[in-house]
Parts: sequence; C-alpha cells; structure tokens
Amino acid sequence: MKFEKIHNKGQAQLFKNQYLEMLTKTHPLVIWGMYIPIIAFSLYYSGAKYGYSVPYILLIFFVGMFSWTFFEYIMHRFVFHWVSESPKAQKVIYIMHGNHHHYPRDKERLFMPPVPSLILASLLFSVFRLILGATGFMFFPGFLLGYLLYGSMHYAIHAWNPPFKWMKPLWRNHHLHHYKDEGKGFGVSSTIWDHVFGTMFDLKKEKDDKEKVKDLMFEKTAR
Repeated sequence: MKFEKIHNKGQAQLFKNQYLEMLTKTHPLVIWGMYIPIIAFSLYYSGAKYGYSVPYILLIFFVGMFSWTFFEYIMHRFVFHWVSESPKAQKVIYIMHGNHHHYPRDKERLFMPPVPSLILASLLFSVFRLILGATGFMFFPGFLLGYLLYGSMHYAIHAWNPPFKWMKPLWRNHHLHHYKDEGKGFGVSSTIWDHVFGTMFDLKKEKDDKEKVKDLMFEKTAR
C-alpha cells in the first residue's frame, strides 16, 4: 500500500452508494457504548449462571485481553497488509486498512463501524464458545476490551503526543510504520509481538521526522 501522497485533509470514498459510505464511518464513543454493556453482561453471566469465582473470572478476562494483542498483530501484519495482484483483493485491503494509510487524519475510520464489527464479534464469540465452552463468556469480554483499548490507543497516537515518556516508543513505532516502513511496527496497543517476531523498529537509530509525524496527526481545528 504505497501512496505517492498522504492526504492531510478529507477522507477516502470507499463506496459510490452514499448509504454504504455512511456505514463505513463511526465515532469511538459509539463503539464503546455498544460493547461495554456486552462486556458487563458477559462477566455477570459467568458468575451468575456458571458460578465461577471472581478471581477465576478476572484471570480468564485478562488472558482474553492479552490474547487480543496477538490477534491485533497477526491481523495487522498478515491481513491488513496482505500483498495481492488481484484488483478485488486490493480493493478489500484498501477498504479494511489501506484508506487509513492514505488518509491518516480521517478520525471516522479508526474503529470498525458497528455493522461489520458486530458481525465479526459474533463470529469470534461463536468460535470462543465452541473451543472454550462456558469459559468463553469470560474470555470474550476481555478480548473485546482489548479491542476497545487498541482502537482508543490508535486514536490517541494520531491525535496527541504521548502523555508519558515511557509511552513514546509505542507512538514512534506506529508513526514509523506509516511513513518509514509498512513492513515493521505492526503493534498498536503494544509492541510485545514486534519484539518477539523481529518487526520492531530500532528506535535508537531512527531519527524523529517532525514534519512527517505532523502529517499523520489530526489537525487541532478539525471537528
């Protein structure tokens, strides 16, 4: 997904149909509002229906959160940056992720919109339920919260400077992924798997390019 120019204004048109186009956009608070009740109910149901203890529920919940970081890495590296000669496949990849590299200041496409998000979440829950049984009711909400934190972190990386010094490597890793090398820096909410699989940028050797980073950040005057 190499583009001659990164667009600092506007957003990509993904569909000619205005209603389909509208369904590709969302606000982070919409997704949080949609999934927080599901997370809360799933955790409650785990204890009320199956009698699991609070410590066990929390353990599996945090395992689900950690599992999200691996899923995030695999999806970003092998699906969102899949290289194909097929025009149809290229179109799908552009809709899923390429448009973000093309228009990094587009705030409305940092979270998966509600309809496809709910479909994918339902499929994932079905898989977890099939494999994990009742434990899936604890694992799934942790996985969902991992997704919400990932999306929010992605938003923050494009909107603001890192709030703490120890978070700067995470910010730089993603910025370098955008303007330096799309074949590295796949972690957004965490750099753990970039370190494990050797796709982490050597931040000691990389110099900050303030102008290029600025091109990736939301404008303060933008709505």
